[in-house]
Amino acid sequence: MIEEGSKSSKSMVEKRQLFMEMRAQNFDVIRLSTYRTACKLRFVQKRCNLHLVDVWNMIEAFRDNGLSTLDHNAEINVSRLETILSSIFYQLNKRLPTTHQINVDQSIGLLLNFIVATYDSEGHGKLTVFAMKAMLATMCGGKILDKLRYIFSQISDSNGVMVFAKFDQFLREVLKLPTAVFEGPSFGYTEHYTRTCFPQQKKILLNTFLDVLMADPPPQCLVWLPLMHRLANVENVFHPVECSYCRSESMMGFRYRCQQCHGYQLCQSCFWRGHASGPHSNQHQMKEHSSWKSPAKKLSHAISKSLGCMPMGEPPHPVFPEAAERPQDLAHTTTLESPSRLDEEHRLIARYAARLAAEASNSTQCPPSDLSFNFDANKQQRQLIAELENKNREILQEIQRLRLEHEQASQPTPEKAQQNPTLLAELRLLRHRKDELERRMSALQESRRELMVQLEGLMRLLKDEEQKQATGSSPHSSPSHSASCTMPMPIRSTSAGSTPTHTPQDCLAGVGDDVLDAFSQGVPRNLRNDLLVAADSITNTMSSLVKELHSVDDGLEEEECNMRNGREKAESE
Repeated sequence: MIEEGSKSSKSMVEKRQLFMEMRAQNFDVIRLSTYRTACKLRFVQKRCNLHLVDVWNMIEAFRDNGLSTLDHNAEINVSRLETILSSIFYQLNKRLPTTHQINVDQSIGLLLNFIVATYDSEGHGKLTVFAMKAMLATMCGGKILDKLRYIFSQISDSNGVMVFAKFDQFLREVLKLPTAVFEGPSFGYTEHYTRTCFPQQKKILLNTFLDVLMADPPPQCLVWLPLMHRLANVENVFHPVECSYCRSESMMGFRYRCQQCHGYQLCQSCFWRGHASGPHSNQHQMKEHSSWKSPAKKLSHAISKSLGCMPMGEPPHPVFPEAAERPQDLAHTTTLESPSRLDEEHRLIARYAARLAAEASNSTQCPPSDLSFNFDANKQQRQLIAELENKNREILQEIQRLRLEHEQASQPTPEKAQQNPTLLAELRLLRHRKDELERRMSALQESRRELMVQLEGLMRLLKDEEQKQATGSSPHSSPSHSASCTMPMPIRSTSAGSTPTHTPQDCLAGVGDDVLDAFSQGVPRNLRNDLLVAADSITNTMSSLVKELHSVDDGLEEEECNMRNGREKAESE
């Protein structure tokens, strides 16, 4: 009973910790509710380390945890929610450098308690999949354009047209965030918000949706959302200007310039708190600046504008295709080898090894002086076969792992294919990556087949060499016959009555040059040396194959890094 009471009290403290820290920031002194709400949610975002998780990483986490295939109204319990958050933050720590690692357990606890307090205030222990997606996609890091594109994919049909009922559901869930930070009176949900955002339009496509939500100003119920992103962009912006109220010689963040009082400028702290001095009044119109331009740049800008040299203003977002494209066809994706086939190859190698060992043990025609030599040779053969078998098993497991990762990376879920036509650019990149990986996998398979051919030829040559030595040392054989005998030709026909028509060189097609030189001579050679030469050849072949496998892993990591860097570069531009 004492332990349960201590756990319960600890849970209550953890639930209140984030809100207590937020109250300590004294955000309530900000007089404008829009800035007040944006500052509070930005604090929650940074305190839970959600600002470090890009929206694309969040979408990937949804897919990896099986949320993309669930219905929006399906419910998940708190335990599964904690598992999802754990995967998100542990993957984040893998991407971060060692000097910037986060406290994963603390981030999970803070965010889990905030989500439960926001979406499960009645204590049922469950929340819908759509509510969790809407909350995490809104509060994570990344560009607002990418977030809105993902949100539209969740509230539109297969034809790329927004469903008003789903948009209303999105507003219902996302407006619980301002309510959770005690700003419900200003941005609480009401039923008329849906038609207020789109009063005239009946058919809302992606570009219309982005035009409305990224307009200046945006819909009143969501005005805090773009402001939260602007806050993130100006946190480290420096303005070498003196504040007209607090007389601070530099400003960080936003800068506000009065449109009536000449040269009157306020820092964001003074403006948010409603400070004014001299003839300036809070009723005057203020212009918000998120960057600093020197007087020379301002003069150049004014001259270019007056001469008509200024380019036309760029649209707030790129224009996307109106019609939803067909889902990507992945019917030609490489299939995995069945476990039965893998086991078959293992049994084949084991059978060859057992046959060689049995033939060596049953050989009674060798003279006493050669017994120790044959024993050492057979031991080396068994060791070589065992090593090759282990390496072959490792290669097959690695190929299977690569194929699984490839299919998971390139396979689109039905929901994404039907409801997310705007992410086809990412799918095209994945398709290109899939094709390149298939080519590399084909090369690996070819190398593995060549290895099996070499192994088969080696084993047959070892068998023929032993038979030749046994015949040469027989008491019925003559010296002249022993001197003139050549290596027996291996029989590769499928029936017992067929005549051998292949030479040893035909059997060695695909075998390494070192093995060919070791066993293609007419005069018998030292079997120990030949085995060592053959083992070196097989080892070199295996080493080259392992290097190819490592190059595939390095290539995949490099491609993922390049894609991530390209996306970050595009975001910064």
